[in-house]
Amino acid sequence: MRYKLSVAVLLSGLLLSFTVRSTKWQSLFNGKDLKGWDSYLGPDLDDNGKAITTEPLGLNNDPRHVFTVIKEDGESAIRISGDGWGAIISQNEYENYHLRLQFKWGKLLWGQKKKGNRKDSGLLYHSVGPYGADYGAWMRGQEFQVEEGNCGDYWGCAGGTADIPAHALPNADPVYDAQATLLHFAEGARYGRHCSKQGANYEYPAGQWNTLDLYCHGDTSIHVVNGHLAMILYHNSQTYKGVATPMTKGKIQLQSEGGEVFYRKIEIQHIDRLPAELLKQ
Repeated sequence: MRYKLSVAVLLSGLLLSFTVRSTKWQSLFNGKDLKGWDSYLGPDLDDNGKAITTEPLGLNNDPRHVFTVIKEDGESAIRISGDGWGAIISQNEYENYHLRLQFKWGKLLWGQKKKGNRKDSGLLYHSVGPYGADYGAWMRGQEFQVEEGNCGDYWGCAGGTADIPAHALPNADPVYDAQATLLHFAEGARYGRHCSKQGANYEYPAGQWNTLDLYCHGDTSIHVVNGHLAMILYHNSQTYKGVATPMTKGKIQLQSEGGEVFYRKIEIQHIDRLPAELLKQ
């Protein structure tokens, strides 16, 4: 019954009290190395996305140097080559925060992405559970999609679920609309585990840096791309062994998924409210 609630009704209560009170920013990238992060790489894949090996490369085993720190445009950045499916994973868990980072695409494509697919990565949050739970590469969590043309989309990973106001479409994934009815997104559910962002592509042209803002408070999260609201997610939760529980905190993952990408200026601050100006949208 909760999935039929009007978003306008939800927001009417939220807007009475939601303003941001934040602490100072904390950098999650020291500009020198990957201290504070682990890496994980799944099994090697062929150009069709099928596993070549049965065993993952695993935790902190990166023989091809998929994850490195370099200078890009005169500043320190994390380079993710994309040569393999996996991620760097924060060693700490976070809850009730505003995360901000910048990314830009490189030029390299690997595996199945060489066949003309979009460059792909992702910001995964509230990440919990075993390594490699999703496609042998990623922990269970919620994905703020980082993909050419689709930045801001939602994917639920390995049991991550959410309720999102969206329009169901006959031959495509649902599209976010703040005025629409809440739909439940989960693997195996009626609407699947993917919701497309609202509006146009908010990315800058290739070669330029983009800014992503992720707000998480309680079981609600907000995806923002270059200052544009992409979507608001309600009732973030996880299903594990058939049991659903709230998903409100966890580690942060930055994906390697076949496309070269650079990340920099990764910083986080605690908040005790969500920003009212975004909820109004």
